[in-house]
Amino acid sequence: MDCDVLIIGGGVAGLSLAWRLAGTASVVLVEAEETLAYHTSSRSARQLQPSYGPGPVQELTRRTIATVQQISAGLGASILSPRPEVIIGTAGQVSGLTSANPILKPLEHADALRLSPDLRPAAFEAACLDDSALEVDVPALLEFYRAGAVAAGVRILTGAPVHTASRTASGWTVGAGSSAVHAAVVVNAAGAWVDPVAVVFGVSTLGLTPHRRTAALLATATPVNPAGVMVAAADDSFYYRPDGAHLLVSPCESVPSPPEDAQVHSGDIEALARRLDSVTTLGLGAVVKAWTGLRTSPKDGLPVVGFDAEAPGFFWLAGQGGYGIQTSAALAELAAELIAAGAGHPGRHGGTAVGPGTGEPRPGTAAGRLSPADQTLAEALSPLR
Repeated sequence: MDCDVLIIGGGVAGLSLAWRLAGTASVVLVEAEETLAYHTSSRSARQLQPSYGPGPVQELTRRTIATVQQISAGLGASILSPRPEVIIGTAGQVSGLTSANPILKPLEHADALRLSPDLRPAAFEAACLDDSALEVDVPALLEFYRAGAVAAGVRILTGAPVHTASRTASGWTVGAGSSAVHAAVVVNAAGAWVDPVAVVFGVSTLGLTPHRRTAALLATATPVNPAGVMVAAADDSFYYRPDGAHLLVSPCESVPSPPEDAQVHSGDIEALARRLDSVTTLGLGAVVKAWTGLRTSPKDGLPVVGFDAEAPGFFWLAGQGGYGIQTSAALAELAAELIAAGAGHPGRHGGTAVGPGTGEPRPGTAAGRLSPADQTLAEALSPLR
């Protein structure tokens, strides 16, 4: 089958880009698993936190929230709900966060206890607040991306791992499952598998190492407030928040892992439950459900978005780390602009600008067509940085 753009990976990155490209180019998306969003995208904390991450990530989060608000309004049923985040720690830790991040507001000790009455007063010295944080219905958002893409003509193949690839005069020929796909541009959005996929294409890897991150739903002796705030440690050693009648918790571990169907290490949850019992009066009980995902990012902590420096028509959409959901819509928009422009980096031509449904170069496209703000983001996220 022929297409303008082949997207490898059916997680939030691949699905959001397919949705964004649909109608402007012919798109095929291939996913190795039988189920879309099987790995990290379906195992997230389901939060959009404007204060979370470095500057470029915060900008992408701001843009994504605006887009998801529009999506939510169009669905007729909100997929966003307020979920403020209270961050606790020592006075020095919290002061360091608030001085470096204007989104975070210092909280008096008594105000933190008012917002989260289950906190033990002696468990923290100081606190701050991100009152703009939101909880997102991730399954609904993923389904919106998928359904919108399919309705606009995107073809999705599941159970189709990429096993072969060769460069042609007009792009790439890719073997995925039992299918052969001919594409002008290939987007590597394979999550924890982005480096192994690059190897199949003969493209130099970027050294993106997956790290496991576990979360669990725990029963509590004291009922949780379903509308309660999220509480996180200033040293990034845990977070917890209500999830229905249970408590969603994570030890925020970051342990290198091979790309795999990550499994829970029960000791991580048991150790966290013991620690949280010293932080909260909720009384943590049995594990209702637990899961582990893989977060993949480069050393500088920023996603990688753009055409490869050496391989024409090979585009990276990778390294989102723990920011995949909260940056998805904005990264998809930026990636679509870069693919249309055929530019991996301002001043460098890294790929072929494709026109809708043709696979042919689109005339008059150039990196200079990006807005100044988008060009700044493209430079920060480029594989050439």
